[in-house]
Amino acid sequence: MSGLTYEAMATFAQQAGTVFFGLIFAAGVIYALWPRHRQAFQRLAQLPLEEDEAPHG
Repeated sequence: MSGLTYEAMATFAQQAGTVFFGLIFAAGVIYALWPRHRQAFQRLAQLPLEEDEAPHG
């Protein structure tokens, strides 16, 4: 046999998945906290508080 058992592959997939999603999460946090994006996020945060121009129905 080649030494690749189900348990070895499952362990590798779990560890690789954890690292992959950790990197994706870190990239998202860095994007959200990047100073260049601050003004856009502040504007979007205030959007629900603005008055609607269209009458409700």
